[in-house]
Amino acid sequence: MHHVAYTVPDLDQAVDFFVDVLGAELAYRLGPVAFPDSDWMRRQLGVHPDATLHLAMLRLGPVTNCELFEYSAPDQRRHLPRNSDWGGHHLAIYVEDMAEAVEYLRARPGVRVLGEPQPLDAGSTRGDSWVYFLTPWGMQLELIRMPPGMAYERETETRLFQPGD
Repeated sequence: MHHVAYTVPDLDQAVDFFVDVLGAELAYRLGPVAFPDSDWMRRQLGVHPDATLHLAMLRLGPVTNCELFEYSAPDQRRHLPRNSDWGGHHLAIYVEDMAEAVEYLRARPGVRVLGEPQPLDAGSTRGDSWVYFLTPWGMQLELIRMPPGMAYERETETRLFQPGD
């Protein structure tokens, strides 16, 4: 996988959040990108032909690249999907110390931690701990802590990537 990508309402705000709060590194920014006299945007990206975009590519941790887009388009929908909606999504960020990470996020302006970390005691993910949080613009993210020796490893030879691998 090369990258994950998300469209955000304000690219400057999102880049600042990913860099200042999540520790991402900004690789580059592009834009504006627009092709007002052609159907390039519709053909290549599946968006309105009059759409304009700006983008930023970030390095988030040792193995994840994250591309952020800010679009302006005449037919743009401006609501974020919930996890239960088609197209719902979230990005999970691995942490070593769940309590410390949650405390850190709760101290950041505009961040909303949803509930409390959920340790899992049964099934394939026994030992896992997770909690969702929302960015200041409402994007869903997750903190996750999966210790070595997860229960699923007894059922398959497939192993999930873990930081430190």
